[in-house]
Amino acid sequence: MNLKIAIAEDNSFLAKAVIEKLSFFKDLDFKFKGNNGAELIGKLEVNHNIDVILMDIQMPEMDGITATEIIKSKYPHIKIIMLTVFDDDENIFNAIKAGANGYLLKEIDAESLHNCILDVINGGAPMTSSIALKTLNLLRNPVFTIPKNELEKIKLTTRENEILEHLSKGLNYNEIADNLIISPSTVRKHIENIYKKLQVHNKMEAVSKARKHNLI
Repeated sequence: MNLKIAIAEDNSFLAKAVIEKLSFFKDLDFKFKGNNGAELIGKLEVNHNIDVILMDIQMPEMDGITATEIIKSKYPHIKIIMLTVFDDDENIFNAIKAGANGYLLKEIDAESLHNCILDVINGGAPMTSSIALKTLNLLRNPVFTIPKNELEKIKLTTRENEILEHLSKGLNYNEIADNLIISPSTVRKHIENIYKKLQVHNKMEAVSKARKHNLI
């Protein structure tokens, strides 16, 4: 059985290197690449028959951690391995929290990458040894529960919280307006303010971030 692989990577040179590593193995079938998290999610909407995503972290428009959280909520069957040049503590913590199944550094050789993909499909959680060490240290000293300064920055009004609750239930602007007895344009204005405060660009990101920070 061939495993269907997708990649999120904005650096075309690095993406090409990863695709080349995958091409050595007949049981791996590279399907498509997104230049950022949002583009990958768009492609998954057309075809989510994917087994494993190799996900970069630092990407424009939508980073890999946000994308992981969204993909995991929509397509829980897809395994996601973070494939990154960064092994800093906060990225590791946030990636694991978002639902990543593994965390590897991009310098990984082809055979090890292949083994890690098979491992994640079989229920494992492959990690580069330096990452595993940092993860153990994070568990021993959990310093990154939620960055306090970020929580302090996010202050929503009661009305904004109500609208976020409605958004999380999948209601549209008109339905929210009817429920709260306000006009759709007022709802739109509140949603613009919510996006600004949460520093997000769409409904899904807003709901995801609000849940992450226990705002809803």
